[in-house]
Amino acid sequence: MSVHDAMYVLGGKWKIYIITALLFGPKRYSDLLRDIQGISGKVLSRELKEMETNRLLTRTVSDTAPLTVTYGLTAYGASAKSVIGVLAEWGKTHRDHIFREQ
Repeated sequence: MSVHDAMYVLGGKWKIYIITALLFGPKRYSDLLRDIQGISGKVLSRELKEMETNRLLTRTVSDTAPLTVTYGLTAYGASAKSVIGVLAEWGKTHRDHIFREQ
C-alpha cells in the first residue's frame, strides 16, 4: 500500500523531473518549461498544481509588474531527493548491465 501511495504522489512522466529541477532552488514557470525537455505548458501547469496540492512545492507570487511566480520545493518535497538518488543509481546500474550484455 505504501508503494501505491508513493506512486500516486510521484508517479507519471514529469514529477521526478520537476522535483529534480527544483532541487537546485526556486524557479519561475518559464525556467521550468525551458529546463524540462519535452513537457508542454499545459502539462507543466497541471503537474505543478497537483504537486502544490500534495504539498511538494510552494507557489510564490511576487507583487511586481508583471507579476512574478516562482515555484520551490517544500522541505517535504525536498525529502524526495534521496528517493531520486536511489532511482538514478539504479538507472545507471541498469544501463551498465544492459550494455555489458550486448
